[in-house]
Formats: sequence, C-alpha cells, structure tokens
Amino acid sequence: MYHQALIDSAASSHPGTAPELSALLAGAMRSLDEDPPLARRYLEQLSYLLVAPGAAEPADLLPDGPTHSKGVAKGGLAGWQLRRVAEHVEAHLQAPIFTSTLAEVAQLSTGHFCRAFKASTGETPHAYIVRQRIRRAQLLMRDTRDTLSQIACACGLSDQAHLTRLFRRLVGTTPLAWRRAWQQGG
Repeated sequence: MYHQALIDSAASSHPGTAPELSALLAGAMRSLDEDPPLARRYLEQLSYLLVAPGAAEPADLLPDGPTHSKGVAKGGLAGWQLRRVAEHVEAHLQAPIFTSTLAEVAQLSTGHFCRAFKASTGETPHAYIVRQRIRRAQLLMRDTRDTLSQIACACGLSDQAHLTRLFRRLVGTTPLAWRRAWQQGG
C-alpha cells in the first residue's frame, strides 16, 4: 500500500516511530470520509512527529481540544467563546452536558451556537463532547487501574457498553484491547 511505503520511509529516517506513524495514519484514514477535521488533526500530529520525533503526544490518544482556523471563521465563534466552551466541557465531562448550556457559556442562542461551533471547528458540539469523553477515557485507562465501568462513569457515559461502542467507533478498537496494547507498548 502507498501509505505503508510512506511509513517505512519515515521510520527508516526516524527509528522507533513506526508504531506512532502507523497509528496516526490509520486514525486519519479511518476518519477521512466521516470526520475530515479529525483526519486533519491526525495528519497534523503525523507531520509534527516526522519533524520532531519523540516530541509529539502519544499517537494513540485522540486529539485534544477543538481545532480552529487562524483567526475567526466566517460565522464562527470568537476565540474567547471557543476557549470558554472547551473549558466548560473539560470541567464537566463526568456529567451530562447540554448544548443549551454550552450556548449560554458562549452567550449565544442554541441554534446560532451550533452553527458557529461547526463553522469554527468543523464538528458538531455533540461530536466534540464525545471525542473529549473518549480522550479522557484513554487517559484514565493509561494512568489508572480503574475498571472500564468506573472509567465510563468518570467520563459521563452510562455504562461500559456505551464506552465500548463509542470507543470502537472513534479509535477503531475496544477499550480493553487498546489498554492492553498501551500497557505492552509502554
């Protein structure tokens, strides 16, 4: 495959980075059709890893925070609004987060907020919240010995089955398999 040749070429010039390159490229390929902004974040991490190997965040983690273009997107959120929404989501991931609450944080109507958030980040508020919940689950699986059930609750998900369903959709594997791979790789 063409992308495998790119990985092999990059891995030979940056020894020890082949697993990270593979994971990032696989994530980008999975999300290319369904979530282009997420694919772009994967590719940005991939390019950073190629320029400064070892300095990038672990490749298996989902990208953090909302992405936004340089400046304000036409019809998008102002920088302060995006920052406040991201901070609110991060602080309340363990509980239900309603779009209407995020709209209040941004001081906009719910409809206007949803359109502006999508214009600024390329993803819906709901997709962003789900991605942040799964990223937190990844961090908890990496850093604690909590059960997947406990992690699901700590991330604001109803149960382990809910975590597994969302995790598989975004990461491409089950939480248990991901955790084992992380432990064996680290």
